[in-house]
Amino acid sequence: MAYQVKEIFYSLQGEGDRTGRAAVFCRFAGCNLWSGRAEDRASAQCRFCDTDFVGSVGYDRSRLVVALLAAWPKSTHNPYVVCTGGEPLLQLDAALIDALHASGCEVAVETNGTRLVPIGVDWICVSPKAGVALVQTQGDELKLVYPQAGMDPAAFASLRFKHFFLQPMDGPGPARAHNTALAVEYCLAHPRWRLSLQAHKYLGIP
Repeated sequence: MAYQVKEIFYSLQGEGDRTGRAAVFCRFAGCNLWSGRAEDRASAQCRFCDTDFVGSVGYDRSRLVVALLAAWPKSTHNPYVVCTGGEPLLQLDAALIDALHASGCEVAVETNGTRLVPIGVDWICVSPKAGVALVQTQGDELKLVYPQAGMDPAAFASLRFKHFFLQPMDGPGPARAHNTALAVEYCLAHPRWRLSLQAHKYLGIP
């Protein structure tokens, strides 16, 4: 199988429970909720994506593992690999997970939750989208971009996740500030939910 990858880069996790942790990010190309083209955004199932996942380099499994390991500092062990996208579960499979584990990697995935996560992933982050059926209903963290029309956080509070985050929807300055205030207000009123900020954007890192 050839894996289509938009980019591989080493940075700090900028969101959720593992904010600040060093990671190699494997951004898979493609998504099942938006084509990635500006002209299709109005008709997409997810209309607020802020990530470029269009364009790719093809890797076979062994080459992809080598590339991911090469991005991790050689003086340390147990690389932490975050599989993201787009939607990584269009491509991430058990064979790649096993190959990464065999190389000593810890494997995380960031998914929209419309597909089941393969067995063996070490950290599961699900970010639901309004109007789309959620298939992956358990994991380590649920990260809800907020606010989304027609999407009440209370509808997710009984799901089997260890951590629940509200992440303000990004946008131009006033919109971001407004959405952040709404998320703060909700978290204060519902303490089960924690605020997740996109720290990498504030810091100016990938």
